[in-house]
Amino acid sequence: MEPITIRQITKNQFDIFMLFTRHPAVQTFAKELEYYSNGDNSILGVVLLDLYDQDFSYVILVRDENRQFREFDTKVSFPTKAEAVEMLSNSIKWHTAQNLKSVVHNLPERGLDLFNIVVNQEKIHPYFTRLNEDTQFIPSKKAIIEIANHLSDIDGNFIEQFQSLNGFDARLWEIYLFASLTEQEFLINRTHKRPDFIIQKYDAEIGVEAVTLGRDKNNPPTYLPNEEKLTRPADILTKIKNEIPLRYGSTLFSKLSKKYWELPHLKDKPFLLAVADFHDDFSMTWSYISLVEYLYGQREELIVSEDGSAFAKTEKIPHYTKPTGAKINSGFFFEPDCENISGVLFSTTGTIAKFTRMGIQAGFSSIKQKVLRVGDRYDHNSDSFTPISFSYMVDENCTETWSEGLNLFHNPNAKYPIDMNLFPNIAHHKLKGEQLISWAPDFHPFSSININTIVK
Repeated sequence: MEPITIRQITKNQFDIFMLFTRHPAVQTFAKELEYYSNGDNSILGVVLLDLYDQDFSYVILVRDENRQFREFDTKVSFPTKAEAVEMLSNSIKWHTAQNLKSVVHNLPERGLDLFNIVVNQEKIHPYFTRLNEDTQFIPSKKAIIEIANHLSDIDGNFIEQFQSLNGFDARLWEIYLFASLTEQEFLINRTHKRPDFIIQKYDAEIGVEAVTLGRDKNNPPTYLPNEEKLTRPADILTKIKNEIPLRYGSTLFSKLSKKYWELPHLKDKPFLLAVADFHDDFSMTWSYISLVEYLYGQREELIVSEDGSAFAKTEKIPHYTKPTGAKINSGFFFEPDCENISGVLFSTTGTIAKFTRMGIQAGFSSIKQKVLRVGDRYDHNSDSFTPISFSYMVDENCTETWSEGLNLFHNPNAKYPIDMNLFPNIAHHKLKGEQLISWAPDFHPFSSININTIVK
């Protein structure tokens, strides 16, 4: 029998298993110091510093019948960290030698087996097929599996839609939101059919409804993006001025008409719409501007003087024009009933690429996989009007978060405004007079793509 080795793992690796189990209140009385695992990650351990007694403890975690990691063995009051680490290692070794893989707690059934095929082959989304079968997407698949162990199916069709042509993008966006909101230390309530989430932090409860821009029937998704069909830069400039705002308008108004704020469990509470753009290949990387313009009814135009100096000029946008000639008002936040919408969450990075990177950070990739992330990020220089390009190789030492790239556009007319402190690690945007003011984390990407390769 080979000797049992206990290895120290990174916080990234620990969090892919524990982020959705750990209660946010833990950090008020203990600080996590180091993380450990046996060879196959069937048993995990964490060493903690007691913030009150200033001594050390450890917690060992094993999966339950729902494949969620749960506390199995806890020891406290070690005078030194070294003693806690030694005892933790001995305990993991002993339980590993006993072939402990899981512990039954007689819990209600939870979690979703998203990759157990329940959809007829002709109805399966090609992106699901790639995610399920392609070696390049093993990290993203494994990351999604760990999150799915904690998901509940409030509609009864989550698995079917996640696999199907008419639901994959929307369900992937919900999974992303679940991960991001959990990381933001919200307690998540998924017991109501509407909205998708009720989140709680301190005394604040907020409703969140996920919504996506879907594809036209004449532009179905394909297993691999067709380069000939990708939107060209010249066409993008045309689309973002009229077509894309209309798409956002149609999608957001469909949710507005449902009057979520009249639900008894949302009475007198803030309510957010969380929107993502999946209407075309890579469309989420360039449609950002259209959403901002549509929400606030104005456009920021960069003016460059003859001497090379630049300034932003605000232009009001009264309406957009449909192909039929009908005029649709701009300024979603100024429309009737919109005072019940506290704001709009938006991200360009809630895609398979995000799950791939987070999976690699958690140690789910092979040594043959190389992923380069390329994109543009916010420039904190107050004199700058353009983003900064960036690129880096994705590995276990990266520090990307689920919330990285998430934006909250605040409604200036909201009946129940959102306290920015409830979302401390995302970008916030507020209208002050006619100027849109932004607060962004140190590293805030506008958009990015993965160059995902397997080295042969």
